Amino acid sequence: MKLGFACKYFDAQAKQPFPFKITTRTRFLSLDREEQARLLAQLATNNLDNQFLTLQQLAKLPEAMRMMRIGSDLLPLYTVPEATAIYSELMPDLQQLFARCGEIARANNIRLSFHPGQYSVLASDNEGVVDRAIEDVEYHALCAVLMGYGRQFQDFKINIHMNGKKGIEGFRAAFQRLSPEARNMLTVENDEISCSLDDVLQARDLCPVVLDIHHHWVKENQFIQADDARIALIIESWRDVRPVLHYSIAQEGLIPEHGFPDQRDLTVAKTKLRAHSDYYFNQDLNDWALSFTDFDIMCEVKMKNLAVERLYRYALDQGEIKAR
Repeated sequence: MKLGFACKYFDAQAKQPFPFKITTRTRFLSLDREEQARLLAQLATNNLDNQFLTLQQLAKLPEAMRMMRIGSDLLPLYTVPEATAIYSELMPDLQQLFARCGEIARANNIRLSFHPGQYSVLASDNEGVVDRAIEDVEYHALCAVLMGYGRQFQDFKINIHMNGKKGIEGFRAAFQRLSPEARNMLTVENDEISCSLDDVLQARDLCPVVLDIHHHWVKENQFIQADDARIALIIESWRDVRPVLHYSIAQEGLIPEHGFPDQRDLTVAKTKLRAHSDYYFNQDLNDWALSFTDFDIMCEVKMKNLAVERLYRYALDQGEIKAR
């Protein structure tokens, strides 16, 4: 089992030593073309250098902690047409920076992923939204391909939600429009509002299903168990690749520090239960997440790798993970 964190790496003082830098569309478009090119080159180089430095840190960690979700802003504003044209000119220089990220990850068995934003809706009933969602997925796929991935099924994970009024049929139609590389990497996740686990399982013949156990609890008020019949279907959808689940819990102070909270007993609106905690403070919920022994766990928690390290130490003490 691997335990991963999302996007930001914190040092022992909870500061980011290797931050990504971004800009706004408004600022970018206000510049002349030479200034635009200079800005994008600086931002992309900073982000790719810092991603490499982050991966160097992960390579020093125990094997079970070598997993991360890369932030989507490796190439800021890439899908803005004026920026896309400039990036095509910058790519010979940037390609080397991408390549070394992929090389260090593969050499050290670091599992990587992307998670395009909530507005990437392949199942939308608005064709413009679908077009932009496909463009966004393909941008993430390009970044992964430049790192040397997308060559075989699930050598890299690009995870999205299936929310959208067209449901599975809309998702299926949009999926067929993706490049082979993007289809190799795409996964679909249940959410806490519109798309249940049963909904996303309809896509299991297309791509792997990512189980988000917190989303399932928020939506259904149910702590799904590792022996639930649907778990076998999820594992099957990964076609012999180790599956991934997402683990988060509600914020400190909203749920008890022990036991399995029932939403009917909480004086908290369901919408507030969606937000992630700083750390994993409820050991009963930690035991529950760690009981999914066939899965790697992406930890969606505000204190990122610092919280993951605490969970790793707990899992080590409980014998859920072996040190190596």
